[in-house]
Amino acid sequence: MARKLAAWSTLACALAVVVIMLGAWTRLVHAGLGCPDWPGCYGFLTVPQGETNIAIANARFPDTPVDVAKGWPEMIHRYAAGTLGLVVFGLAIAAIRHRREPLPLRLPLFIAGFIVLQGAFGMWTVTLKLWPQVVALHLLGGFTTLSLLFLLTLRLRKSAGIQSLSAGRVAANLTKLWLYGGLLLVVLQIALGAWTAANYAAVACTDLPTCQGQWWPDGMDFQHGFDIAQQVGPNYLGGQLTDDGRVAIHVTHRLGAMIVLLYLGLLLVRLWRQRGSSGLDRSIVLVACVLAFQFSLGLANVWFHIPLGIAVAHNAMGAGLLLSMINLIWRHSQLPHSKTATASHTTTITREVTA
Repeated sequence: MARKLAAWSTLACALAVVVIMLGAWTRLVHAGLGCPDWPGCYGFLTVPQGETNIAIANARFPDTPVDVAKGWPEMIHRYAAGTLGLVVFGLAIAAIRHRREPLPLRLPLFIAGFIVLQGAFGMWTVTLKLWPQVVALHLLGGFTTLSLLFLLTLRLRKSAGIQSLSAGRVAANLTKLWLYGGLLLVVLQIALGAWTAANYAAVACTDLPTCQGQWWPDGMDFQHGFDIAQQVGPNYLGGQLTDDGRVAIHVTHRLGAMIVLLYLGLLLVRLWRQRGSSGLDRSIVLVACVLAFQFSLGLANVWFHIPLGIAVAHNAMGAGLLLSMINLIWRHSQLPHSKTATASHTTTITREVTA
């Protein structure tokens, strides 16, 4: 049963990545309010088409006339999210039915509860007219859902005996703290990216390595840019922050990217030198490759002025960096540590000497 659930959990992870990419696509084509209601679209189960249905929809929502081209990205995103929800609920039901077996129970139940909260944020994203606080939390919720599903997949694969782990040892217990520090930085950078996207600040700087021709642009308004209690509206489509606030957000996101690159780069070099026979080689290389690709996509976004394909890939690769870090931490945690081994070896020698 663990093997079957692991396969379904893997499918859920793939669906979560698709939902994240579709969410980015919807936002980038300015279709976040393509349907002014939720969960339907103008009161229909799909985007209204045909003269009669469009006339009915416009009568229901006279302030937001039907735009079929923007309605479909929003509804496709919702269909994908709904499918993911069904798979997650299926995993939770299966976990309950097989609770007497050595399978994770609390984690799939927690994910099912979290997916309900994530659905509520999806609704509030529409009903509150793209309020940036809600949009950013909704984006973070998508990454959180993906991370939890990936962790469930790793645990199920271990239960099913699919995952092969080396019997080698890592060099030091202290490395775990550095790994968690790296994960925290990645999460914070994703949060900055979510805030940047929610406030339409990605286009605030269009040159590199400077921003608007300056290394530290004049007049940046950090207080305004990071005012999480801001009240804007009635419609936040396209953003309502001042240019100085958006520049402050964009520059902060750039600085965060440099910090993540430097920290993870040094950490990966250290892990590579200490890897020994730990079997972490592939996991380390994977993080390094994803990190380099993600940084390159970030640069390309600015150079080419946020092209749709690169911007969506940047979101997807952010998820990839998060998952590769979780994978590295997971595999590192499954290995015995050299300190324990050294202590045991020292105790054995002491006993032999004193005998």
